[in-house]
Amino acid sequence: MQPEKIICMHIEIRNLVKKYGEQAAVDDVSFELKSGEILGFLGPNGAGKTTTMRIISCFMAPTSGDVLLDGTSIFNNPVAFRKRIGYLPENNPLYYDMFITDFLEFMAGLQQMEKSRIHHRIKETIDFVGLGAEKHKKIGELSKGYKQRVGLAQALLHDPELLILDEPTSGLDPNQIIEIRDLIRNLGKHKTIILSTHILQEVEAVCDRLIIINKGKIAADSTPGLLQIQMSGGYRLQVEIEADIPQNKIEESLRQLEHLLELSSISSKKAHFQLTTAEPYLLKKKLFELCAEKKWYLLELHQSETRLEDIFRQLTIQN
Repeated sequence: MQPEKIICMHIEIRNLVKKYGEQAAVDDVSFELKSGEILGFLGPNGAGKTTTMRIISCFMAPTSGDVLLDGTSIFNNPVAFRKRIGYLPENNPLYYDMFITDFLEFMAGLQQMEKSRIHHRIKETIDFVGLGAEKHKKIGELSKGYKQRVGLAQALLHDPELLILDEPTSGLDPNQIIEIRDLIRNLGKHKTIILSTHILQEVEAVCDRLIIINKGKIAADSTPGLLQIQMSGGYRLQVEIEADIPQNKIEESLRQLEHLLELSSISSKKAHFQLTTAEPYLLKKKLFELCAEKKWYLLELHQSETRLEDIFRQLTIQN
């Protein structure tokens, strides 16, 4: 499915606050969303993800703060902004007694689509989300995975520029998860997407950037790869060397390597070390040159990364 139009949009979330009594569900949240970006929005239950997305989609007003589209508040004309977004909520509300095509036609009417476009867009969207073989069924007859595709189809039907997807793979089996992720990646080629998820592998597989929110505040805003580097203090190389000299002599030579930030011994019984660097390619070259010069055997060399799961826990399990 090709987009009927590609329009650049710049969204700025500025100092959003949402309070329920004295409880702040969202507490001074600010970030920008660039055109064509897939943003992963992560956080534990109750962190404020869904509340933030409901505010951005104009389903809920903030206590304070603003959301700007190309410099103008979306709350000045929320109806016009809603026409430019597609929203798939976590609970995916559907009418189970309706046939798929009837439901999408009904949704097209609610979205005030031009009548001349409706049937073409329904067919195009059904084909894109993979509902072609099921399109004559009632929604209640579908599996969980196909119901999710119907929800995605209604969010896409009016060809929005921004998609807001709240836990789009929740409750799906592994095959269905992979298929929905593929759809999201394809959509990300010509749409801006906010993707809320609890599945960290999903962020690594799909997202260009991630925001971790905890207790209503942003705890991290970066790309998955860069965040792993920042939280670990650099790239880590696991190295094992065999040589006819004491281990401490090998360690002394390694500490002289250019581009080395930190070295620690992993084993007291063999020359097994962890090397930390900001320039892994250059450090590897220097290590190979050293081993060749000293006639050492390099038995192991691999790069390890701080897992996103560990970073998530580090940022969200506190106090």
